[in-house]
Amino acid sequence: MVRGHPDWALGFEDETWWSRLEQPNLSSWAETDHPLRLVEKALVKDDPGPKALACYGLLVRWVSPQLAWEETIWLRFVEGNPNSTLSQHFLAWCCEKLQAAGKVVLVLIWDHASWHISRATRAWVREHNRQVKQNGQGVRILSCLLPKKGPWLNPIEPMWIHGKRRVVEPERVLAPQEIVERVCNTFRNPIEALLTGSNDVS
Repeated sequence: MVRGHPDWALGFEDETWWSRLEQPNLSSWAETDHPLRLVEKALVKDDPGPKALACYGLLVRWVSPQLAWEETIWLRFVEGNPNSTLSQHFLAWCCEKLQAAGKVVLVLIWDHASWHISRATRAWVREHNRQVKQNGQGVRILSCLLPKKGPWLNPIEPMWIHGKRRVVEPERVLAPQEIVERVCNTFRNPIEALLTGSNDVS
């Protein structure tokens, strides 16, 4: 459906946590007498940072003028844990970026997380679409839910897995800002301000 509308975009949305302590599953070649070992980590008492950082992501695809798929991923780290308000702020930010790219519709595919299907988020999407229609500008959101037993169908999931393997630090605990920098570099994203519940998002 999106392929037939050059001013539409297809977006796969998901959230993940980037742990400062847990190590991802890894495989590596090593000498028999020198196996690679990941050290179990713990925060020191005076470390004020969180154990993990939550991050929203949108894998965006649209059709280029040459009728080929273009793909990118947009990331925003958040203060605290994902919730309905942060989800709304993230979607509003994504819609602003899509509008700047000349898109008018976002076909949004995501799972059944409570903050996706909450009454507040569904009401926000309805009001957002009403304002887009009334003002004649902006990006309308068509929300589609993945099957409840198939969240792995979201193509952003394997990106999270490979990303966590690329930013792993085997010998020390990374500071929160180091995590953000490594993740943004991995996905070739600029470092954006943290999304918070108090962000003023139009």
